[in-house]
Formats: sequence, structure tokens, C-alpha cells
Amino acid sequence: MKRKTPKKPRRGARKLSRKDLVALRDELESAVAKSEVPRWSVDPDDARRSVARLVLALVEFVRQLLERQAIRRMEANTLTPAQIEAVGTALMELEKTVHDLARKFDLDPRDLNLDLGPLGRLT
Repeated sequence: MKRKTPKKPRRGARKLSRKDLVALRDELESAVAKSEVPRWSVDPDDARRSVARLVLALVEFVRQLLERQAIRRMEANTLTPAQIEAVGTALMELEKTVHDLARKFDLDPRDLNLDLGPLGRLT
């Protein structure tokens, strides 16, 4: 079996010291501790609600993408008036359904807004 040789560090890259690694770990732990990023709950009593929140957040994300695509198509005049009406009605019904399901699981519809990291929140 052929042994792989370790990759050489990039030119100009410095080797991290133990002190650097500890400082980086501390910074990451601090950032995670301050983070308000929702985490999936492993508590069996809360698992159903956590899964519902995740699924509804994804459905809301897709709904907003579809809504933006519909707006672009309307502005490009590629939809007939009947299609515009049908898409608008479907998107409103989908939004109503998502909000109804959110209330059923005691979730605030604002909790379904995804945090896209450096891009910010979805809405």
C-alpha cells in the first residue's frame, strides 16, 4: 500500500501555535454561546415541535422563493392574467396553511424565518 506524503504548507502560511488554536477554539465557543441560532431539541417532549419548526421553515423558504419567481415572471410579462391570479391564490393559501400549522405547534410564524448566516435573515 502506498503511503501518502503530508501536504506542504502553502508558501507564506504560518504554522499555528497551540496558543493560536486555543484562542480560536475559545472564540468559536464564545460565538456559539452568544448565538441565537435555533438548535434542534433532543428532548423527546419537544422533538415533535422542533421537527415541525424545521419543516415549516423549509416550506416557508420555498414559498418565498416561489413568490419571488412569480414576481419576476409578472414583471417580465411571461404570465397571463389568469396565471397571475392562480399563482397569487396558491401562494396566499400556502402562506395561510404554513401559519395555521405554525399556530398548531405553538410557533410564531416569525420563528420560521431562516438565518442565512452572512447573507442575513430570509426576510
